[in-house]
Amino acid sequence: MDLDELVKRFQKKDVLAFEQLYGMYWENICGAINIIVKNKYMAEEICQDVFTKIWHNAETYNPSKGRFFTWTLNIARNAAIDKVRSKSYKDQKKNLSADYFVGILNRADTDNHQDDAPVDLTALKKMVLNLKEKCLEIIEMLYFKGYTQKEASQQLDIPIGTVKTRNRSCISKLRENMNV
Repeated sequence: MDLDELVKRFQKKDVLAFEQLYGMYWENICGAINIIVKNKYMAEEICQDVFTKIWHNAETYNPSKGRFFTWTLNIARNAAIDKVRSKSYKDQKKNLSADYFVGILNRADTDNHQDDAPVDLTALKKMVLNLKEKCLEIIEMLYFKGYTQKEASQQLDIPIGTVKTRNRSCISKLRENMNV
């Protein structure tokens, strides 16, 4: 059966056509979402929502405006962007603590399971060890907790220019530590 016929059956709420389209597109749609949200499990969850959405809105697909895959991909892209822009997503990132990452670094000294680690934790620990407290604070807020520079400025009660300068100098210091 050709794709156009399959899509027409899908639009008429044919479950078998849906299953076939799902099988054809699941991996690519999920991969595109994962590029945006950078979390495999969240991408899979959003992908499920996307396929539910296209099932409920199948009649809105118009083949004269583009391919079915492109239509589905645009819905997926928009869903992923909505998720990343959502307050709950941003708050979830802000709840990450640098202590979690320091805990990983400390375990690297005692664990013999370094084969499971995707990076050289000893080298990572050396890079971070020589940073000043102000640098650790800025890096934690901007990179681990997901604060914007403006939000960090407000949270720390310092000018945004100071946040930007500290961020640049901290990144420079990290680069220096990488070369040690």
